[in-house]
Amino acid sequence: MIFKNPNLICATSKRPQNMSLSYGNTKESLSNRKKFLNSLGIDYQSLVCAKQSHSDNVRYAQEADRGKGALTYETALSDTDALITNKKDLALAVFTADCLSIFLYDPKTSSIGLVHAGWRGSLKGVTAKTVSAMRERFKADPQNLYAGLGPLIRSCCYEVRGDFMGLFPDDLLLRDKRYYLDLISVNKKQLLGSGVREENISDRAICTSCRNKEYFSNRREGNAAGRMISVIMLK
Repeated sequence: MIFKNPNLICATSKRPQNMSLSYGNTKESLSNRKKFLNSLGIDYQSLVCAKQSHSDNVRYAQEADRGKGALTYETALSDTDALITNKKDLALAVFTADCLSIFLYDPKTSSIGLVHAGWRGSLKGVTAKTVSAMRERFKADPQNLYAGLGPLIRSCCYEVRGDFMGLFPDDLLLRDKRYYLDLISVNKKQLLGSGVREENISDRAICTSCRNKEYFSNRREGNAAGRMISVIMLK
């Protein structure tokens, strides 16, 4: 679990169960979703899923979106990398295998958000834009927000090209003449810059590459990699 709160469900799956309908071996993906989500008290057919495109697009999920992407990839919300809602019993989902999932929760306005942040979305400020969308849509005060950082490929393993220095000048680490990107740093700065309090940010400190036996890693597995599901729902 990311947050322990009686009014909230949020979790990330592990391997070997692939939760994606478009990556890796998808033969058992729906049954995998059903088993995992049922254990959380979520109807797998009612998920709201994003058709992720490494964008900075934030979508407000409403009752009419229930089930979008739950059973087929084609019906997921297109060109979307962050979801927000204040509707109860409406589960939001994103899928990752090295990218960062970020869970957002405001107990004051009873609203939630879920972000898919790879390097492209992070560069575009998708996390900051999601906080801004929650502020505008729900009047959520960022100081009341809680943010949970899911598993991702961390700076110990995320080697990138040298030209990333022009993109992330303050978030690259140089080791043995190789550059490594710190996506946690990039997104934590966006949270803090948006007004989220540091003590309200929790980091699970899990590297999907280091712990590839437990989590899917696109860097390690290539196109064969499945995807974990990150899900959040108001009760």
